[in-house]
Amino acid sequence: MGRANDVRPVIKLRSTAGTGFTYVTRKNRRNDPDRLVLRKFDPVVRRHVDFREER
Repeated sequence: MGRANDVRPVIKLRSTAGTGFTYVTRKNRRNDPDRLVLRKFDPVVRRHVDFREER
């Protein structure tokens, strides 16, 4: 069992504001198998924007 098919893989959350800012977090693949979208704070534009998952 490798890291590729882990139940809780490490994912990058990239800002949709185009600043290139990322958060790194883990997610449970059983609960949300599709791409994650979270609203988090982007310190570059200093407001909350959508962060989209990219592997």
